[in-house]
Amino acid sequence: MQQTRAVVRTDALRANAEFFRAASGVKLCAVVKADGYGHGAAAVARALCGLADCFAVALVEEGARLRHAGVAGDILVLCPPLCEGEVLRAAYHGLVLTVSDGQDAALIARACARYGLRVRCHVKLNTGMNRFGLDGRALARFLASPPVAGLCVEGVYSHFYRPEDAAVREGQFARFLRMADAVEGRFGKLCRHIAATGGALCGRRYAQDMVRVGLGLYGYAPEGFCAPALRPALRVYASVAAARAYRYGGAGYGGYLPQGGPLSVVRAGYADGFFRTGQGRNALCMDAFVAERPLQKYEDVCLFSDADAYARAHGTVSYEVLVRACSRAVKEYADF
Repeated sequence: MQQTRAVVRTDALRANAEFFRAASGVKLCAVVKADGYGHGAAAVARALCGLADCFAVALVEEGARLRHAGVAGDILVLCPPLCEGEVLRAAYHGLVLTVSDGQDAALIARACARYGLRVRCHVKLNTGMNRFGLDGRALARFLASPPVAGLCVEGVYSHFYRPEDAAVREGQFARFLRMADAVEGRFGKLCRHIAATGGALCGRRYAQDMVRVGLGLYGYAPEGFCAPALRPALRVYASVAAARAYRYGGAGYGGYLPQGGPLSVVRAGYADGFFRTGQGRNALCMDAFVAERPLQKYEDVCLFSDADAYARAHGTVSYEVLVRACSRAVKEYADF
């Protein structure tokens, strides 16, 4: 097989989901953005049927794909819409949109008025990350604005930016509670959520009504946390395309000179999502790399099984590794 082969353990996905459900004691929102962190969003959602209470994606397009794949239940879109077309598409597919500033609210209001829509949404609060979210005077204006026909506010949320730092986390959590109280004063009781994987690992008091778990579902804890119970769900394999003896020159690009023993060419490179840097003396090529070890042609070799270790070796984070590792892979799903 020319393509790399990604094997996803659905039993590991379910075990990780069960861990977070038991630890938090509240609803579980399974984050399946970026094609389920590379694991396949629709397949992950189907594997978590009955365990996840809802799902979260980054983009309206991602939510629409889940609907086309037959995924039911609530789907929260974490990035706010940027045009009326996105609002229309979200309403058509029954997605839950994010309102993160007054312009988002105005955009949704225009679309509701023009097309006679009813749009469900959660209000995003900026409690310290400064990425998306209402705060200060913008929040006050939003809460004082007249009701928008068709706009149905069902939740309020934020995001810990340093959950591993107790002092920062506590200050941010207190700010969230005050701001969420104000939003509920306007819209009534809402679904509150601030904890992603890191926050969910900090204890039940941060869980509120729901936890949004992304990285943890796939078997990893964020930096600053340790969760031995989590089980990595992904392994990536590639085929040996050639087995040869060293004759002269180098091995791959650059000035690296091999020791003179057997060489094996593995059909995987940076176009398959692996990192060219940090490989030591012999960098990856686009579609293959040369290994100084004897392997059999057509043999399958495991290139990737631990996102944390791979990230450390390449100076990045496990999030980036996971979303890249299946770039050209054929996915297989196993349940043991």
